[in-house]
Amino acid sequence: MQAAYHYYIPSPSHWPIVGSVALFFMGFGAAFLMKDVGAGPWMLSIGLAILAWMLFGWFGTVARESETGKYTEQVDVSFRWSMSWFIFSEVMF
Repeated sequence: MQAAYHYYIPSPSHWPIVGSVALFFMGFGAAFLMKDVGAGPWMLSIGLAILAWMLFGWFGTVARESETGKYTEQVDVSFRWSMSWFIFSEVMF
């Protein structure tokens, strides 16, 4: 009898919404900065800080999932193939 094969699917994440908020602040901050509005540098700085927090949090979540053994051999192979195809497409571009 063969054991059931498990393919890990991550739960929904809040990080894309956090990234959207960061891009909102960065976009308006950059526009205000170009128009010499006083809040421009502050909004741009807040957006960059939120973006940095999002990147550390999101990559940390992925690293924890990997280190706790949630990824099987098949998931690892699919990650490697997808990165290989991405690099190939960029080289062909």
